[in-house]
Amino acid sequence: MKKIEAIIRKTKFDEVKEALEIADIEWFSYYDVRGVGKARQERIYRGIIYDTSYIERVLISVIVRDINVEKTVEAIQQAARTGEIGDGRIFIIPLEDAIRIRTGERGDIALYNASK
Repeated sequence: MKKIEAIIRKTKFDEVKEALEIADIEWFSYYDVRGVGKARQERIYRGIIYDTSYIERVLISVIVRDINVEKTVEAIQQAARTGEIGDGRIFIIPLEDAIRIRTGERGDIALYNASK
C-alpha cells in the first residue's frame, strides 16, 4: 500500500477529482493549504501592496494498493499539469498497514473492497 499526496493548484482541483474518478479511485481526502515557494514578489492592486509569497494550493491525500499507484499518479499528473511553474508536487509514501475499524480487516482489503 502507498499513500499518495499531491499539492496542486486550486484551479485544477475539479479536473484532478474527475481524473481520479475515471481511474476508479473512489475515495480521497483534500485540504486547502498554503505554502511558500521560490517566487517572492509583491503585487500592487488599486494602491494596495499584496504579498504573493504565500501560495494557496490544495493537498490531495489518497491511500491505494500497490497495483493502483501508477494509474493514480498518472491521473493526477495529467489533470494537474499546465506546463507552467507552480504546477505542484506528488509524493509517494510507503504504508505499513491499514485497518478497517468497523470489521477489523487489515491490509489491502481494509481499503475498499476485494475487487479493486
